[in-house]
Amino acid sequence: MAGTSVEAVDAVDWSRFRTGVPEHHPVKEVPRALRRLVRRGPAATEEDCHPLYSCLFAPGGGLPSAAAAALPFLTALAADPANGARVTLVELLGALNGAAREAGEQGTLGAWREGWRRQGDKITALLADPEPSVRRAALLLADDDALLQRWHAETEPAVRLPLLLALGTRATTADAPETGSPGGRHRFADAVEAVLSRVLRDDEPVMKVAAVIARASLDRDAPLRHADLLLDVLADPAVRPRFERIWWLPDVEIPFTRDDVAAWVSGLLDHDPPAALSFVTRLAEAAERTADDGLRRVVLDEAWRHLVLRRSAAPTVLPLAARLLDSADDCVRLKAAHLLAMLAPDSGPYADRLAALLDDPGTDEISWIEGTVGDFARWALVRLGDPRGLPGLVESLWAPYREQFGRSWVAGDPRRPEMHEVLAPLREHADVLLPALLEEVRQDHERHGDHGEIMATLLHVAEAWGPDALPVLPVVLPLLKDTRYSLRVVDVLLAMGPGAASTASAVRDAVVLDHPANHHRTAWAAWRIAGGDDGTALRLLGEAVHDEQASPYGPVLLLSDFGPAAAAHAGRVREVMENAAYGRVTAAVALWAITGDPGPTLAVLEEVVVRFTGDDDRYGDLAEALRGFLRIGTVTPAARRALRLVGARDARLSNHRDYRAVLDDQELRSAIAAVLALP
Repeated sequence: MAGTSVEAVDAVDWSRFRTGVPEHHPVKEVPRALRRLVRRGPAATEEDCHPLYSCLFAPGGGLPSAAAAALPFLTALAADPANGARVTLVELLGALNGAAREAGEQGTLGAWREGWRRQGDKITALLADPEPSVRRAALLLADDDALLQRWHAETEPAVRLPLLLALGTRATTADAPETGSPGGRHRFADAVEAVLSRVLRDDEPVMKVAAVIARASLDRDAPLRHADLLLDVLADPAVRPRFERIWWLPDVEIPFTRDDVAAWVSGLLDHDPPAALSFVTRLAEAAERTADDGLRRVVLDEAWRHLVLRRSAAPTVLPLAARLLDSADDCVRLKAAHLLAMLAPDSGPYADRLAALLDDPGTDEISWIEGTVGDFARWALVRLGDPRGLPGLVESLWAPYREQFGRSWVAGDPRRPEMHEVLAPLREHADVLLPALLEEVRQDHERHGDHGEIMATLLHVAEAWGPDALPVLPVVLPLLKDTRYSLRVVDVLLAMGPGAASTASAVRDAVVLDHPANHHRTAWAAWRIAGGDDGTALRLLGEAVHDEQASPYGPVLLLSDFGPAAAAHAGRVREVMENAAYGRVTAAVALWAITGDPGPTLAVLEEVVVRFTGDDDRYGDLAEALRGFLRIGTVTPAARRALRLVGARDARLSNHRDYRAVLDDQELRSAIAAVLALP
């Protein structure tokens, strides 16, 4: 075919051009891929296009020169009805043009824009291609006027729907429409509004949902006004299959399900949290009327999403999740138990129902959340302080690791908690849990001949349990000779207190002296464990604090334990407090410990807290400042006012967006309450 022959490809002097990553993908790969697409014809596949994706994009943005050289061939191949990779080629054209738009005037984009202009008629013609999948993919290539014209000609629902959504998006963009005529943007937006109004008045139910989503691009309150319509369509069992038949998007390989669209619609209401929660509640009621497990799953996912963002969601989410604990659907029960675990202690009234699920083997084979219903019920019970969750807890938590090397999950999605996060707060049950934990350590070592992840968990938990973890001493003490664990073991011994005093000499000999900072740390730890410092620890820490080439953070933190005995270093600690970019709170608390004067320290702590009345989200700094106030035993009036404002926030005090958001929020709010109770 003209323009796509092997000879035409070979006629180009490709040595004049560069790919995006020439050191890994030389330019000769471009004509090689084009020749393959030409020769394979109907047998060409998406995989045949992959080398072009590797060659024609630049990692830092923009397009390499080879992209403009390849454009005529890509267009001709995409337009060839005999080529089997047409949809992928159209998508590649859209991705390349999108990269060119984002890059502005960088690099070789003048050649690309000129080439795009020359190919304009062929590209626009793809919107009218006989193949619906090609027309749908070509939506990403069209300008605004072409999209609007196509709307009036298009009859295929699986193309009309994404075309409608594209019109809504384009009506909000700064460059719409691309006519250059005065007032053109407003005329285009008005034309799109007219289209949306007609669809909402006369079209089929699924198209009406799409029209509401498209209108939300222009008016974010549109879904609120059309909530009744959305709920009626989303909850109608007869309409549900229609979503998968027609809800296709140009750059998505599979159709959206009704459940996917329900979650999409719910997210459009986030700007009005009470209305968003109300919508989720009404969706739950609709799901119950029709026993719709798909909608129930969406409801639980949306409820969870609100819960990790705002405390105020809890009273709405709690009864909603509790109602679904008895669902026949495994995924629904699992997600309900997960929510009740996060809602502890408020989920206390449902402890008996959770206990009834301890042996439930149900798993989530929809969104593939790891674990069983029983695992999440057990977590909920131990968070409630219910001893019925203790038997089998360690075994349940370790199960994902027993026969494999790790786990995987999507960041921000619901998931099983980490083992140490569950066990660390259960210090009062150490006598029950430690034997099981030590047995898992023993078995793991027998299987693998070395210590693995379970040992790291043991050390983490033992540090949290302190003196109650003394039975692990014979297991962890030999690890002082293992550089992978020695410093963690030192922390464990320190937490154990006087019961570990006999380990001081072993700590001094620990195999951690490969790094200079570890010299003063081991000396400090041996002094803390056994007492009676001969001056070595203080001398080493003093030298480290005054070392201008090293970070003072660690030495200053440890120096505070010496109190007035470290007076000779107070000037340097004050200097760090006043000038350091990192570690000012640590230095401030150390200065108070050394001098006994709380004034300068309280000023620094107050500054950190007051920052949080703005948009500061460095919650680690806030936690450290709160610990400082608690250690000193008083709080300033300005800090007290700031903490009341922070504590009154509805937003979770966490940077995480999974179960850790709730755990972090509860921990920080508990610390804030303790500081506010100070004189």
